[in-house]
Amino acid sequence: MLRAFACVFDAATERALAPGEVLFRTADTVRQMMMVRAGLVMLERVTRTGGRVVLQQAGAGAVVSEASAYSPSYHCDAVAGPYGARVAQLPVDQFHARLGADRAASDAWAAGLAQAVQAARLRAELRSLRTVSDRLDAWLGEQQTLPDRGHWQDLAAELGVSREALYRELARRRGVAEA
Repeated sequence: MLRAFACVFDAATERALAPGEVLFRTADTVRQMMMVRAGLVMLERVTRTGGRVVLQQAGAGAVVSEASAYSPSYHCDAVAGPYGARVAQLPVDQFHARLGADRAASDAWAAGLAQAVQAARLRAELRSLRTVSDRLDAWLGEQQTLPDRGHWQDLAAELGVSREALYRELARRRGVAEA
């Protein structure tokens, strides 16, 4: 997010998260707003069948679970990415007060929310595609680059497909490229 908004978190406390450490769980009471300072925080839900669906990969400068700023409880789990993360935490009442006191920060927040809606729509569009190949093509078409091999499971979760299905598609593409 823009510096005009990031200043809201200037006096926030910081918390370091180990890889895979939980920041919050679904239905926890919203007490803090958090901005990622370093690393990655994955917002995810577990389906009834036990599958993991990634709702957002929040990197440095991103607010974690921005929709929760106006909700009594979190709607998903937040877990530190594979290299951990460092987040700034600010009590939600202070977050609202700082936004109300700074028009530039409030405008930047609104712009960030609009971008989040656009990203959510893209994820919905990707998941509406029928085949793994179509989903991967659409994802790559949005200027995305394939992550390192150790992070393909995160891409599978973002695309809403099994790891195995993504691995088969990537192997098929390698085979076609080598032919």
